[in-house]
Amino acid sequence: MKCKRRCLIRIFTFGIFALTALIARNFILMDEARRNTLVLNASYSSALEQLADACQNISETLEKELYAGSGETHKDLSVKLYQQASAAKAALSQLPMGRAQTNNTYKFLSQVGNYSLAVGKKLEKDTGISDKDYENISKLYDFSKKLAQNIWELESSLSAGEIDFSDAQIDTEGVPEVTDGFADFEQDFKDYPSLIYDGPFSDNIMEKKPKMTQGAAQVSRKKALEKCCMALNISANDLEDVSEVGGNMPAIRFSNKDNTVCSEVTKNGGYLSYFLKSRIVKEEKMSKEQALETGEKYLDYLGIVSMKTTYYDIHNGIMTINFAYDDLGTCVYTDLVKVSVALDNGEILGYDARGFLVNHTKRNYPKKLFSKLRAQERVSPKLTVQSSRLAVIPTDNLEEKLCYEFKCKAKNGRNVLVYFDAQTGEEQQILLLVESPSGTLTV
Repeated sequence: MKCKRRCLIRIFTFGIFALTALIARNFILMDEARRNTLVLNASYSSALEQLADACQNISETLEKELYAGSGETHKDLSVKLYQQASAAKAALSQLPMGRAQTNNTYKFLSQVGNYSLAVGKKLEKDTGISDKDYENISKLYDFSKKLAQNIWELESSLSAGEIDFSDAQIDTEGVPEVTDGFADFEQDFKDYPSLIYDGPFSDNIMEKKPKMTQGAAQVSRKKALEKCCMALNISANDLEDVSEVGGNMPAIRFSNKDNTVCSEVTKNGGYLSYFLKSRIVKEEKMSKEQALETGEKYLDYLGIVSMKTTYYDIHNGIMTINFAYDDLGTCVYTDLVKVSVALDNGEILGYDARGFLVNHTKRNYPKKLFSKLRAQERVSPKLTVQSSRLAVIPTDNLEEKLCYEFKCKAKNGRNVLVYFDAQTGEEQQILLLVESPSGTLTV
């Protein structure tokens, strides 16, 4: 009897142990599954964000296509579109949605690149762009805006946890049918040369050797500190020598004890290259006009003359103003200075003259120029020219180009800047102005 009871106790104990082990194992597996799900969802969220970015870029480039006036510009934009469409497809392929759910999106992305290349090739042959071509590009553009907005809304809902990926679906109802121009194009598409888009505006300023510091005499740390204190209106006792900066623009960097102020002065020439003051602006008391005037007066105080406001942006109570050098009527965008003004009391919180120090020099412009009237005739018929001037713009290969800048207005009210090479008359770049109460940006 005792043996039987002992066996039952052992069986019961073993059962409890086995059950406990099973439950523990299930918890471990569930936790591992949860972690895997989180990692997977993070990967999906990243892919969806990349898709939204790509579709937004496609929309902006298609709008530029509407305003392009030359085959060369169309060709450049078409290559950019093809790259953007490929990036969008790559992101789309990483999402856990069936091909049936994304078929229309793939169809649209394919049409964007292919049709744009077809139009670009047509213009290369000087056959001109037809009203039907513009109509088709307009259809693609309208749908791209809808698609980009839908994907951003989807990404926002997923990030907020409002829906799960199993519920995610991209609304692609009404994908436009754009087939004109494909017949001749598809036959020789495989032989079309691969091109690399080379846009004229870039952020690689510091890759160049500064023209203003080359050959300039070195300054002492004492002189550099004096320059810094004068520009920041701060006592030398509040700053300390932090470090030396190398690279193409060697400098001496200063900051205060709590690191709310940072500034650099070039070793050669003793130029103030930039400074930044960190503080919170709680209230906007100054008008935009007052802030712009404050920025202009600050440049005068530093002795930087002939600078004109190009555009500005307001963020967190701080207006950042972009100034370009005015070379006797020619706007030199490469000679850039940025000034940040606090809108509560007008304090200068930021200054960046690195673009100016890198590029500013005495320029000898070509005397023989392409006719401005002939260049204006090449502006897209979808745009109305409102003003024009000569401008120097940067290129991605670290060079500069003298251009005619035409400020235009599209039928939908959008302001557009179009640039033509002042020597050859070739279209170089199109910029869309994004205007809001907080300022003007370009895309």
